[in-house]
Amino acid sequence: MKHSQPSARWVWASLLMLAFMVVLTGEPRAEPKAEKTFAAVVTDAQGVDTEIRNLIFYWEEKVSETAFVPHELRHLPVKRGSTTNNIPFDKIKQVETKPAGSEGVTVLVTLANGRTGEFVLTIPGSFRGESDFGQAEVPAKSVGKVVIK
Repeated sequence: MKHSQPSARWVWASLLMLAFMVVLTGEPRAEPKAEKTFAAVVTDAQGVDTEIRNLIFYWEEKVSETAFVPHELRHLPVKRGSTTNNIPFDKIKQVETKPAGSEGVTVLVTLANGRTGEFVLTIPGSFRGESDFGQAEVPAKSVGKVVIK
């Protein structure tokens, strides 16, 4: 019984088909990571504490007279001098506000490692999330303190 060798044409066609299938399907993609959620106790200017889950810093960008683009950040956009920083919530232990001056809301940020810095919010946003009583939103200018858990 004679065994036949595959022809070179068949081998090349098989390799070409395999390469084509790899190009079409591509590399296996990793599942997108779920964003980390944060919980905090937000104390407003009147001294009222609100526990907020899934904390975000929220603001709306006006793109026309009737259209707004919502922004949900998990960092605090601040500025000191001419330096702009986006301080991630996972590095923040506490944020305290100072009386607003002409330049906006001034915040004293204490990091989890104990370092502190005084900044001005670059955006007049609000702290938003879920409380036991539903959606909660505290405008940054009305915040006394935010303690991230």
